[in-house]
Amino acid sequence: MQNKLKYILIAVAALIVAAALPAEAKKKGGEARIRFTESSYDFGVIDEKGGPVSHEFEFVNEGDGNLIIKDVRTQCGCTRPEYPVKPIAPGKKGKIKVTFLPQGRPGSLNKAATVYTNGKPAKLQLRIKGRVAPKM
Repeated sequence: MQNKLKYILIAVAALIVAAALPAEAKKKGGEARIRFTESSYDFGVIDEKGGPVSHEFEFVNEGDGNLIIKDVRTQCGCTRPEYPVKPIAPGKKGKIKVTFLPQGRPGSLNKAATVYTNGKPAKLQLRIKGRVAPKM
């Protein structure tokens, strides 16, 4: 009976240690935390024949680990993202540029760019808005 109790206590202790290891490893490597100064931008009225328009969304890594922008996906080919491929160190800033191509898209504009990171949050959206004035 004492041997069973000893084995049970050893198993419980092993589970506690195993559960604590990933948390400890995370602390040593640090955790990235992305914060944007704005998450939405309104272009107002855009001239369809005026060509592409762009906006840069600035962010800072407020965490204590390197921030990696894994990917930025947009809803359609009319919206193109540009983002840093190198890690952003803690306390440093970066920018994600979103370009919209208005030709052939008159009317309301409301597009999202979904940002995927290794930090917190792991996924977030940036949004561009406006209205495209048709060619005359």
